[in-house]
Amino acid sequence: MGVSTGARSRAAYRLTSLVTAALVTAALVLLSCGRNGGGPQAVLHGPDANPIPSAPAAPRGPLSAEAEEGLEQLLERMEMLLERSRSVSPIEEIERLGAAGDPRVLWLLTDLFPFSNRDTVTAIREAFVELTGTEAAAAPEVADDGRLTMINRLIAWDVPPFPGYREYKWRLFRFIEPLWEPFFIDEDSGIDWRLVGWGGVAIDDRLHATPESRCLRGCIPAIDEPAVTGADGGDWYPDERLVFGVVVDGEARAYPKNVMEVHEMVNDTLGGRRIGMPYCTLCGSAQAYFTDDVEGFRPVLRTSGLLSRSNKLMYDRSTWSAIDTFSGAALSGPLREAGVVLTPISVVTSTWGDWKRRHPETTILERFRTYPLDPLRGRDDDGPIFPVGDVDQRLPIQERVLGVDAPDGPIAFPVAPAVTALRAGEAVEMDGVRLELEGSGVRAFIGDRDAAAHEAFWFAWSQFKPHTRLWQRE
Repeated sequence: MGVSTGARSRAAYRLTSLVTAALVTAALVLLSCGRNGGGPQAVLHGPDANPIPSAPAAPRGPLSAEAEEGLEQLLERMEMLLERSRSVSPIEEIERLGAAGDPRVLWLLTDLFPFSNRDTVTAIREAFVELTGTEAAAAPEVADDGRLTMINRLIAWDVPPFPGYREYKWRLFRFIEPLWEPFFIDEDSGIDWRLVGWGGVAIDDRLHATPESRCLRGCIPAIDEPAVTGADGGDWYPDERLVFGVVVDGEARAYPKNVMEVHEMVNDTLGGRRIGMPYCTLCGSAQAYFTDDVEGFRPVLRTSGLLSRSNKLMYDRSTWSAIDTFSGAALSGPLREAGVVLTPISVVTSTWGDWKRRHPETTILERFRTYPLDPLRGRDDDGPIFPVGDVDQRLPIQERVLGVDAPDGPIAFPVAPAVTALRAGEAVEMDGVRLELEGSGVRAFIGDRDAAAHEAFWFAWSQFKPHTRLWQRE
């Protein structure tokens, strides 16, 4: 389906602003996340209880005539209302789908959340109960009205999508951001659309991104080729605050955490190489990739405004190809067709003081403007603000781990005990991977080769790498 133009686009942009404001005010943005397949140790996080309720029986194959007709009526009703920028609850259509007996339609019903008022959420929750036989209780302590519970369970149950789900979803999401069309229209994309939702911001579609060029529509603004200074010029940043350190061909650079929390994406040149560095604040994951070794392409990374499994979904502005932030694999568009997987680079999380002592020749980003030292203001202190489905209970969900893709499979090293052990003179190694101190952080090696590791919250690493092995200090 093509992107609407003219009056439709203007209405879509007006609706985007209204919906964004409403979601921020209510602290209820669309909740998207992913399945971690954590096996017998997997339980739900958030307002739901342990154990996970039994999964409902979900049919395979085409929808019943009743369910298909109900979906079409729901979408027609929504399109009519959204074309007029009106927010009227499609209660009757939701009730009809609740009676259709196919829990697969809940994926699209939960896609209504960005457009939902209280009555709509109540109707969706009642449909959820009818279709699954489980109650989606509200959890006031986390400002939830049942949305987290519903999405957590759908992910944990791995409810399959129904045929045509992607097309139905696009009919809704085009009203939030028409510029997402290239991601949706790729029929062969590797995107699991069940796990994709809106993060509450617009796409960063700027051709050139400087610290001064703000996103007029409320995107998360990337920075291209930021100005840098030597360590002596970095006294604007406190020594005890964290940086993300990268070394390429002997050239070191520090990216202050507070700047990355605001911009979440940097395209830079380091050691004579072009690199892209996304930072997912939701996953606590700063990563870096080479972007100059993709034959025939020159990727420029941007934030899409979409989330996949509580992780930012980035894209290449030059080809409009979606890219998995966690793996660097292209998921749609020309880069997917070319089989592109970006080459990762190690990122070390360290205090600025310890990093510059370890790398006295390091550069650091110049002070573009005044940034708060804690832009997120403890946003994630009580756990993920988006649902994460079933989580691996071997570690607390927010514990920081250094993740390594080793030859025999992924390994996670809990950072705090690993640093303690290394400072005590102990070896930290597992299955051919060893850690060494660098600044106040750690770097991983396989033999004499850098292992291209990065830190992340445990819930994120374990759900993206569901069969990860876990190092534990003896």
